[in-house]
Amino acid sequence: MKSEASSASSGEYELLDRREYLGIEEISGPIVAISGIHDVGYNELVEIVDGRGNVRLGMTLEVSTGAAVVQVFEGTSGLKLGTTKVRFTGRPLMMPVSPEILGRVFDGLGRPVDGGPDPIGEGRDVNGLPVNPTAREYPRQFIQTGISAIDGMNTLVRGQKLPVFSGSGLPHRQIVAQITRQAKIVGEDAGFAVVFAGMGIKHDEAMFYIRNFEESGAMERTVAFLSLADAPSVERLITPRAALTVAEYLAFDMDMHVLVILTDMTNYCEALREISTEREEIPSRKGYPGYLYSDLASIYERAGMIKDKPGSITQMPVLTMPNDDISHPVPDLSGYITEGQIVLERDLNQRGIYPPIAGLPSLSRLMKDGIGEGMTREDHAHLASQLFAAYARVKDIRALASVIGEEELTSLDHSYLEFGEAFEKKFLSQTFDEDRSIEQTLDLGWEVLSVLPREELHRITEDEISKYYGR
Repeated sequence: MKSEASSASSGEYELLDRREYLGIEEISGPIVAISGIHDVGYNELVEIVDGRGNVRLGMTLEVSTGAAVVQVFEGTSGLKLGTTKVRFTGRPLMMPVSPEILGRVFDGLGRPVDGGPDPIGEGRDVNGLPVNPTAREYPRQFIQTGISAIDGMNTLVRGQKLPVFSGSGLPHRQIVAQITRQAKIVGEDAGFAVVFAGMGIKHDEAMFYIRNFEESGAMERTVAFLSLADAPSVERLITPRAALTVAEYLAFDMDMHVLVILTDMTNYCEALREISTEREEIPSRKGYPGYLYSDLASIYERAGMIKDKPGSITQMPVLTMPNDDISHPVPDLSGYITEGQIVLERDLNQRGIYPPIAGLPSLSRLMKDGIGEGMTREDHAHLASQLFAAYARVKDIRALASVIGEEELTSLDHSYLEFGEAFEKKFLSQTFDEDRSIEQTLDLGWEVLSVLPREELHRITEDEISKYYGR
């Protein structure tokens, strides 16, 4: 069954122990099982050679004495039990990194699809290593996205992981493209390098992002990984890890500030569920594997800052909620791991409000540490709190009006309804290419609050009211 290959192959993957085995025991979906082999390692890179000599890459999922289960990234179509050859490389999947990687486009496994040469540089294990918690720097620096609903009420902080919870047909790609184009640290000239990972997205969506990067001039500081919808789903399991490997190099070796966009994490989780089903694992909620939480954490927790390192990784995963259900396992677990969420609301979108960022379920847990005097403005925290409280009152009054009718509401209730309209039409709503400064955002917040009587502003100090109210 076993034969020894004569020499190491040339190209991207230099094999350390190139033993070749002929024949496999079982094929199940994108999974193959092989026995009668030497002891191999977990997450070891595997080459699978079909009867025509075509090489496919895979990775060990399970290992035991003399046996292994391998996931095949390009799928198992055309493989035959008796003629398939398997080579174990003795190393994990590596991603070459160097400064020349900026401006490049790769497939989901890190192979060039932009017509350029294979990247040359130091190979890094795509599985990464956890950052020692004691070495982490606490995120505190405000990132201005130019979008009022985020900057004013759900502030993004450098080194944070803040996901976007979207739904089918909602404009999450426009919002992410706008953030990518406009994000900056106020007072610093340096922009963000962008690492984009598309998983299971359609070709037109991928081209929308690439075209936006090119038109905004950001492509020269962008690295894109595209595992499109027609690619084997198992490939999506590697795509975010390859992207984060590049992000870690840019942030902690080249001292850059990196914005990582991961879309769509729901497609990633579907691929994980598919593999789990093929392995006949006991399912958890809605058929997802019980280790979904820890698997997502292995991706999300590769964001942040390290002490004595000037670079940073800020992560914005995008996921679509099936049936707009925020309690679905993917958004539910993502919300536990990350530091908040930006939730898109279908009702706002249907009323023509862009960006349709929901006022109440959206949250940034690190907002309090990145705003205030010396960072944004001294009134920011109290103003955001008052906007949240007033908009929550608007929601209650609208619900009441739907039952008893608007004519039965008090004059104060009508003031709140007027505030709600102003808040949505002036503060939340803006154009796709509108880049608001934090001062403009805060001034707009005071403008819409001026609709309410002064005595209703319970969360703002008298000094702040005297300085900003009604001006």
